Amino acid sequence: MVHPLLSTNQALLNTQARRESNARSYPRRLPLAISEASGVYVKDMEGRAYIDCLAGAGTLALGHNHPVVIQAIQQVLEEGRPLHTLDITTPVKEAFVDELFASLPESFAKRAKIQFCGPTGGDAIEAAIKLVKTATGNRSVLSFQGGYHGATHGSMSISGNLAPKIKVQSLMPDVHFLPYPYRYRCPFGLGGEACQQVSSQYIEHVLDDPESGILPPAGMIFEVVQGEGGTIPAPVEWLKEMRRITKERGIPLIIDEVQTGIGRTGKMFAFEHAGIIPDVLVLSKAIGGSLPLSVVIYDQALDVWDPGAHIGTFRGNQMAMAAGAATLNYIKKTQLVPQVEGLGKQLVDQLKALQADIPVLGDVRGRGLMVGVEIVDSTQLPDAIGSYPAHPELARKIQKECFHRGLILEVGGRHGSVIRFLPPLTITEKQLTEVVNIFKEAVWATYQAFKGEKR
Repeated sequence: MVHPLLSTNQALLNTQARRESNARSYPRRLPLAISEASGVYVKDMEGRAYIDCLAGAGTLALGHNHPVVIQAIQQVLEEGRPLHTLDITTPVKEAFVDELFASLPESFAKRAKIQFCGPTGGDAIEAAIKLVKTATGNRSVLSFQGGYHGATHGSMSISGNLAPKIKVQSLMPDVHFLPYPYRYRCPFGLGGEACQQVSSQYIEHVLDDPESGILPPAGMIFEVVQGEGGTIPAPVEWLKEMRRITKERGIPLIIDEVQTGIGRTGKMFAFEHAGIIPDVLVLSKAIGGSLPLSVVIYDQALDVWDPGAHIGTFRGNQMAMAAGAATLNYIKKTQLVPQVEGLGKQLVDQLKALQADIPVLGDVRGRGLMVGVEIVDSTQLPDAIGSYPAHPELARKIQKECFHRGLILEVGGRHGSVIRFLPPLTITEKQLTEVVNIFKEAVWATYQAFKGEKR
């Protein structure tokens, strides 16, 4: 029972602000306290419903409290299964691994080993880096500008975002950042396919240059769609080139699918869009069916580390494994992934139609139900390839206006100027249309105010 003094949003927010770390982030932009949730909806302490297009930063593949997830959790409890087993195996664990391996491309699955990590994606990234360094004996890591891989010491070291690093000294050394093919803001000042072509040519040249300053790499890591970096999808041909370049040089390729994995992009795994196979795959978020879980799946040739080389007390979360297996099974049984592809196209098409009328919507992009809209200042001069300056203040105002109208969205990307859509994969066409309508109303209202301020 909720104490009557804590029955309002503001009361709980005040209590949270008084007791919780200054590092808290979401409540500053989304000031609500959630009392209950179901599907794509959450309800605050005062009974107001919101459409949740953040969905635990992509964790809630089936939305809040999906029946198959609840049933899987209840079954673990009713059968008296252990809740926590370190890395000691159980029938629940083996069933999860069976379901996960059956979801992988066959050529990957037949050579796959799995490492269960601590419950966050950041810990799995740490494990992946340790794995390739151990296997190769090398220490350099190739990462990408705009990439995000976590907030732990090592994972932050290989992430592009500078702000969290400024006050943290002595990050992991020997990390080298390469240019990601961000077409709207191409690092080479080029547009279209030229951006990805020059990016791959540059990377191949660097790796073959005896004076590049980069020692033989232990691995290359990237996201197929950069998430926190601004929902930036890598072109399929570029992905194929990265696989060719790394394979020819014996560099393990780590693909971070913490946010893109489990159907998010319209394929079970985002690397499947390019028909490539990584050496190492990192999964978290949706893999636990809404509960904390992370794993690293990798080619057996890399499995040379010693017992205990990577450990974590909570790597044996049995309810997460049960919920994860149930989620994977449901996604495959209901053919949800092709639906995600169709819904994503619907969302992008509707947002692009809106973009034609509102110039502050500089770019609409994404794959599946991972879509971003970059907010720009169209009153300024564009750059050489026609891209306008980012407008983070306007992006925050649009987010705030959406929130007031009952729609939860996140902002991210360069300068915090990208509105991000990450709804549950179970969202319906009708609900998605409602999302676009609310967004449209919020953008129009904010845009009209913006034009008035500029007069």
